[in-house]
Amino acid sequence: MLEIRGVRHEYDGRMAVAVEEWTAGAGEEWLISGPSGCGKTTLLHILAGLLRPSAGEARVAGQLLSALGGGALDRFRARHVGIVFQRLHLIGALTVRQNLLLAQSLAGFAPSPSRAAEMLDSLGIADRQDARPHALSYGQAQRAALARALINRPGLLLADEPTSNLDDASAERAIALLRGAAREHRALLVVASHDSRLAAAFSRRLALALPAAA
Repeated sequence: MLEIRGVRHEYDGRMAVAVEEWTAGAGEEWLISGPSGCGKTTLLHILAGLLRPSAGEARVAGQLLSALGGGALDRFRARHVGIVFQRLHLIGALTVRQNLLLAQSLAGFAPSPSRAAEMLDSLGIADRQDARPHALSYGQAQRAALARALINRPGLLLADEPTSNLDDASAERAIALLRGAAREHRALLVVASHDSRLAAAFSRRLALALPAAA
């Protein structure tokens, strides 16, 4: 499902992240760990096709991401990659249900209200489908963002620092939610976090170090 070879990325001549080799399969659960500034979010953005690395190759579902551009890359991402950002980025002018229908449309699928309702029900927020993001609790908004990430049945689910601002009980619920949703949809789950509380939850880990100073 995911393959990296010799990936490096630089910002203004400074190395942000470097991963020589990494492969991960469908249904697996991975934690990308390391201190702040080691490139976790940069790597996640490379995996999502949001950032093109300075060198190396990243493949998702057999597709070399750098071979795609423009609309083709956007459509591939919408169909194959689900992303839950640290800042959830729900569109405030739309209801929860409309956020999901838009995600379907952007992937080239016909919007399906029944599929959206099913997804929201599975995550326990069916009663909030007509609410706008500002009216949701953080936990509800996180579930809505996860529903949007999963609506197109992606093979790769990415989450960036999903527990960084949560207490212990809320962090445990958030990770259980991500893992449960990934397993239900047979997706590869990749979580990027510096939260040491997550170490015991993942048997597969990719540990990043701070880039060496030039």
